[in-house]
Amino acid sequence: QVQLVESGGGLVQAGGSLRLSCVVSGSTFRTLDMGWFRKAPGKERDFVAAIRWLTGSTSYADSVQGRFTISRDNAKNTLSLQMNSLKPEDTAVYYCAADRRAAVPRNSGAYDYWGQGTQVTVSS
Repeated sequence: QVQLVESGGGLVQAGGSLRLSCVVSGSTFRTLDMGWFRKAPGKERDFVAAIRWLTGSTSYADSVQGRFTISRDNAKNTLSLQMNSLKPEDTAVYYCAADRRAAVPRNSGAYDYWGQGTQVTVSS
């Protein structure tokens, strides 16, 4: 099956930047729709960003629009999330998700495959 491994999380001060990576194996990366989700303590898992394999179309949650950028490197089977101007509210475990065709990229239920997550903590 498809396997995903996230990395790049850590502790950063407000206003700083982090770049998350997700390495994909077990399928043809080029044909996978990919997404990033996050879960803060005591809250539901929320949509962050997504990218379609066919069109390259991207979408973002309003809370990260203009600060985060999702991208993919097909040669390296890697999905990335560049996070700039980080805020304490961005603190969460970030998850990489994949599906051969995500019907609704913004919905977590659209994805069959998930990574274990990587912790991002933003201090004031």
